[in-house]
Amino acid sequence: MQKYIAFLRGINISGKNKIPMADLKRGFEELGYTNVATYLNSGNVVFGTQQEEKTVKSDIESMISEKFGCDIPVYIIRKEALERIVSNAPAWWGTEDKDKYDNLILILSGETAEEIAGLIGDVSEGMEQIQVFENVIFWTFDRKAYSKCNWWKKTASAPIADKLTIRTAGTVRKVCK
Repeated sequence: MQKYIAFLRGINISGKNKIPMADLKRGFEELGYTNVATYLNSGNVVFGTQQEEKTVKSDIESMISEKFGCDIPVYIIRKEALERIVSNAPAWWGTEDKDKYDNLILILSGETAEEIAGLIGDVSEGMEQIQVFENVIFWTFDRKAYSKCNWWKKTASAPIADKLTIRTAGTVRKVCK
């Protein structure tokens, strides 16, 4: 039995794509997944299955479409792979510094993390920093200067936003427990 984590992109934001977590959990259980747990209201689901990653992703996206009427991209990763990624985080990421906001960018499109980083461009010096690791991007920015940060503006704008989903360091660490 493999443990997986599903990160759903763009649910329960500003009244759009409303999916109650209890109903989402039930949907995962109806697919035959075990030990299903949700975290926060933003579509973070930990579960177990013997199915392969590709099948899991397709089944979840189909279930969400049928059950909730939403076309939601889903990022699937094995729990052990996410734990390994977090263990390779740069020293500046995920610290207790309250002036910084730490995120993990997960790539939904077929592009690599390097290609996405190239599309977004340079970081705003002194206000944000990034590091690509495998096919994710560690990203930290200054909370007080976020509106001036290049990556802040670009990750929220089309067409970049559709290519990724972002989770905070706290959320990533929580689902890895």
